[in-house]
Amino acid sequence: MKSLALQGVSGVPRVASTALAPAAWGTTYIVTTELLPPGHPLFAALLRALPAGLIVLLFTRALPKGVWWAKAAVLGVLNIGLLNALLFMAAERLPGGVAATLAAAQPLIVALLAVPVLRERLTVRRLAWGVTGVIGVGLVVIGPDATLNPIGVAAGLGSAASMALGLTLTKRWGRPADTTPTAFVGWQLTAAGVFLLPVTYLVEGTPPAIDAPAALGYLWLGLVGGLVAYVLWFRGIALLPVASVAVLVLLSPLVAAVLGAAVLGETLGLVQLAGFGLALAAIVAGQLPTPGRLPVATTPALERAVR
Repeated sequence: MKSLALQGVSGVPRVASTALAPAAWGTTYIVTTELLPPGHPLFAALLRALPAGLIVLLFTRALPKGVWWAKAAVLGVLNIGLLNALLFMAAERLPGGVAATLAAAQPLIVALLAVPVLRERLTVRRLAWGVTGVIGVGLVVIGPDATLNPIGVAAGLGSAASMALGLTLTKRWGRPADTTPTAFVGWQLTAAGVFLLPVTYLVEGTPPAIDAPAALGYLWLGLVGGLVAYVLWFRGIALLPVASVAVLVLLSPLVAAVLGAAVLGETLGLVQLAGFGLALAAIVAGQLPTPGRLPVATTPALERAVR
């Protein structure tokens, strides 16, 4: 018991640095609504990924080798490209609170995927805290007049599933021993940008005019919400249990709600504060050690399929 406690204390800096990533993503809503031109969410996702990815490739001069071309493409699409496309599709068809609550289901999906991919045990505790996190986020962000759109709901759940599968595969595959975390992120950002480029053109057409506030917003999304956040995120995936990382995504809607109250004057009532408490409790519970993990096979079926 003492060793578990010491392990938890020693992991606090790692958890804190990893948590900065979803906290940075939580600024996306206010940056989008206050700085960016409306009606071009996919263009924002494209600028978050492709320029930063190309800059990293230029400076690191590190390209994937062998099977890692396919793996980097798969991870880039799942973790960034497809995730953002589905997330923005959900945001267009659903109230922001509903979309955020569907995204909060990601820890539950990770818990299910970790059984076949990582051979981890599915525990009642993990499921219970996952459900608690969804309820907490829902109380914070869902308004009384929220409506449901079937396509939006499917897109929202799809975005959560995309990120969950990407996170789980990232944990399973790791990264090449001779590759830095920054180069690894550069591969994925570039793959995501290449995926989003035709999708953005087909859906949104001509890019919008970019004024000074928009340029500042895109710079923030690409540098802080893109490159820096993903380097911290994937570093955390390598160092922490997958369940501990997955539950940290609950911070994104919480940060968005705090910024809405502090900057935009939105109100947080007792129900929202109770939701904050539940979501934070789920985040803390997700960092506690979980006994009983099974050994991971050397080459699981999913990895063989990509080779």
